[in-house]
Amino acid sequence: MKLTWFGGTTVRVHMGGMILVVKPNDAPAGLDRAELLSGADRVLDADELPLADLATWRPRQAGRLLDVVIEPAVEAWSTGSGGILLETLGEAPLLLVSNQLLPMGRWAESAVVALFGDGRRLVLLGSALLRERSPRLLALAGDEAAIDYAVPRLRDQLDGASLVALEIGMALEV
Repeated sequence: MKLTWFGGTTVRVHMGGMILVVKPNDAPAGLDRAELLSGADRVLDADELPLADLATWRPRQAGRLLDVVIEPAVEAWSTGSGGILLETLGEAPLLLVSNQLLPMGRWAESAVVALFGDGRRLVLLGSALLRERSPRLLALAGDEAAIDYAVPRLRDQLDGASLVALEIGMALEV
C-alpha cells in the first residue's frame, strides 16, 4: 500500500494493484486536477459508497484455490461520517477519517488509519481511536503546526501503534 496526501482529505492510494483517488473534490485550489486523476483506476467519494458498520465489519478472507471466485481487487465503503474504509486481500485495511470516529471491531488493530485536520482535530480523533483500539499505523495528515501540536499529545497513548506524519505530495509506502 502506498499513500500520497494532496491536502485537505484528498489522497491517492495504491492498493491491491489499483490506483484510487479519494475525495478529489476536496483537493486544495491550484492542484492540477488532471494530474491528480492521471492513471486512477477508481475515483471515490464517501457519498457514493455503500455504508459499513465499523463495529461489525470484517475484512474478507482469502478463498481456497478450489473456490474460484473473482472478487473486486479493492472494496470501498463509507463510514457514514465522511470517512472511507478500503480493503483488499493480503493487505491491511485502510481507514480514512476526517470528521468522526465510530466504534470499530478488532480488525482495526491490524489497520492503517489516516486522520485529517488541524492539530486539535488530530488529537481528538487520535485519542478517541487509541482509547478504543491501537491500529498498526496511525498516519496524521495536517500542516506543520497541526503535526507539531498533535504528535506530543498522542505519542504517549500509542500502546504499540506506529505514528507517522503525511507530507503533501510525498508518498508513504506502508
